[in-house]
Amino acid sequence: MKDLLSYADRYIKRANWKDMALMKVCLCSMGVVIGASLSDKAKKPVKCGAKFLFVVTYVPLMIKATSIFLEEKPEVKKIY
Repeated sequence: MKDLLSYADRYIKRANWKDMALMKVCLCSMGVVIGASLSDKAKKPVKCGAKFLFVVTYVPLMIKATSIFLEEKPEVKKIY
């Protein structure tokens, strides 16, 4: 397991925003395929779980993004 996490850490260090966007789209499409293949009886609990996980992961991401957006930019010295 430690090796797997080590590989993931190295991948993240080398990845850029495009790689991460592709990964998110890939995982989203996998979720859609899995969701479409569920029986009607199983869809309701899976939807509830997905909504819960979305909120639990979205809130910390937006807190971090907001703190980055609100950071003061360093002053740039103009040289003329």
